[in-house]
Amino acid sequence: MRRRLSTLAWYGAALAALTAAPAPDLAEDLLSQMTPEQRVGQLFLVTFGGATPNEDDPIFGLIRDQHIGGVVLRGAEDNFVGPPDTLPAARALTSALQTATYEAAAGSEGAVAYIPLLIGLSQEGNGPPYSEIMSDLSELPSQMAIGATWDPGFARQVGETLGTELASLGFNLLLGPSLDVLVDPTQLALADLGVRTFGGDSYWVSVMGRAFIEGVHLGSQGRLGVVPQHFPGLGGTDRPIREEISTVRKSLVQLQQIELEPFFAVTAAGPGEDPAIADGLLTGHIRYQGFQGNIRDTTRPIGLDPDAFGQLMALDPFAAWRQAGGVTVSYELGAAALRRFYESLGQSFRGHLTARDAFLAGNDLLYLSDFRSDADPDQLTTVRNTLSFFAEKYRDDTLFAQRVDESVLRILRLKLRLYDEAFEPDRVLAADEALNPAGSSDLALQVARAAAGLLDPPAAELQSLIAAPPEIGERIVFITDVRNYRQCTSCEQIEGIGRTALESKVLALYGTRAAGQVGAWNLTSLTMADLA
Repeated sequence: MRRRLSTLAWYGAALAALTAAPAPDLAEDLLSQMTPEQRVGQLFLVTFGGATPNEDDPIFGLIRDQHIGGVVLRGAEDNFVGPPDTLPAARALTSALQTATYEAAAGSEGAVAYIPLLIGLSQEGNGPPYSEIMSDLSELPSQMAIGATWDPGFARQVGETLGTELASLGFNLLLGPSLDVLVDPTQLALADLGVRTFGGDSYWVSVMGRAFIEGVHLGSQGRLGVVPQHFPGLGGTDRPIREEISTVRKSLVQLQQIELEPFFAVTAAGPGEDPAIADGLLTGHIRYQGFQGNIRDTTRPIGLDPDAFGQLMALDPFAAWRQAGGVTVSYELGAAALRRFYESLGQSFRGHLTARDAFLAGNDLLYLSDFRSDADPDQLTTVRNTLSFFAEKYRDDTLFAQRVDESVLRILRLKLRLYDEAFEPDRVLAADEALNPAGSSDLALQVARAAAGLLDPPAAELQSLIAAPPEIGERIVFITDVRNYRQCTSCEQIEGIGRTALESKVLALYGTRAAGQVGAWNLTSLTMADLA
C-alpha cells in the first residue's frame, strides 16, 4: 500500500508541475552567478582515497578551490571502513563532503552560489565485487536473479530498498543498473557481465529496468539520481570493459533492434516526469565496426567519438529526453582500456586531452577514476591540470564555453530536481537518524525462490533418474565457489559463502538431529580450488 501511495504522489506532483504557471528558471539564475572555474568544475566526478579525510586533504582543496561538481565513492579507494562502523562512517563522509561544499561557498570572497555535490557509487547487489558497500545494508539479489523471476514487482521492490538505504547515507547518484542485453551467453565470462544483467531479451530487460529505476526513485523519495549503464549496450562485447575496448560489429540500425531498446524505454519521457525514467546514461567504452553501414569503418570508443555519439543522441527518444534535462556521463576516463587504446595509436595518455575529447563527444559529466597522465606523478596533479585547462579554454573559446554552459545547465537541473528546487543544507545532508537497513535477507530469499528453475533433466525424467532423496548411507559432495573480500585494504576479511555453508544447512535440516536422512560422516565439502 505504501508503494502504491508513493507512486500516486509522484504522478500527482508531476501533474501539478505540468499544469502550474511557468516557474523562474533557477538553473539559469545559478549559472549567471558562476565564474568560469565554477562552471567547468561542475562537469567533473572525481575519486579520492580514504574514508575519513581531514580539511587538509586534497579532496577538500578540489571542492574549495576548483569547485568540483561531484565525487564517486569506491571500495578500491578505501572510502569505506569495515563493519560494524561501515554505515555510520559512510554517512559521516558524505556529510563532511557536503558541509565542505557549503562552507566553501559561504566563506568565499564575493557572491558564490552554493551548489551541492553529486555523491555517487555503484551498488549492484549480490555482494562483492560490484557492490561498493559490502556489508550492513540489506542483502539484495543480482540483476540476473531478479530477471529470472519474470516479475517486475521484484525489480521494483529491490530498487525501492536500495533507494531508501542509499539516500539515508547521503548518496544522491546511483551508477546503475546495467541495461545490457546478454546477446550471446557464451561470451558472458569474457565480457565481465556475469550476473550483472536482467537477461537476454531486450523487452524484458526494458520492463525490469524501468521497474527497478522506479523503485529507486520511490524509495529515495526522488533524492537519488539514477544513471543506468553501459550505454549503448555491452551485450555483444567479448572482453571486460575496464580492461580492454571491445569492437562490436553492428550497425546503428542493428543496435536499435536489441541493445538500445532498454535505453529507449527509460528515456521515453523527460527526467522527473515519470519515476521509471533515468536521470542520466553512463557511456561504455565500446567501438563499433559498420556503425554507419560500412563494415570497413570503425568508430573510436563511443564516448570519445562525437560523430557516432551525436548520431545516437539524435535518435528518438534520446533527443527529447536530453532536451528535457537528461545527463550523459562518461565511463571511467582513467580505465586501463582507454590507456591501451591510446597506446595502440602510439600515443601517451594525457588526461586533459582525454577529458576534452569525452566532453566534446557529448558527455556532460566526466568520471575521473585512476586518472593520471603518463607524465604526471599522481592523479591529483592530472585532475588539477585538467580543471585548469578547461577553465582556460572556457575563456578563450566561445563555442567551448557555450557547450560547457549547456552541460552545466543540465547538471544544475538534475541537482535542483533532487532537492525540490532549493539548495539548503538541511535538505542536502542525510537525516541524523538510526541507520537500519530498510529490507532484509527475506527479499533476496523471495527472489531466489521465484527465480529458481529446473534446467536439466526435464521434470518428466526427474522421477526416474532420481527416484528418492539421499539415504543415510549414501555419500554427498558439496562444491562451493568460496570467495573472500575486504571492505578496505586494512579491513578484516569478509567471507562470502563458506566452504561448509551448504553442508551445515543440510545437516541442520536433514541430519541425525533433524529428519535423519543424512549423516555428517558421509558429507564432504570442497572448494573450487580443491577441485582444480
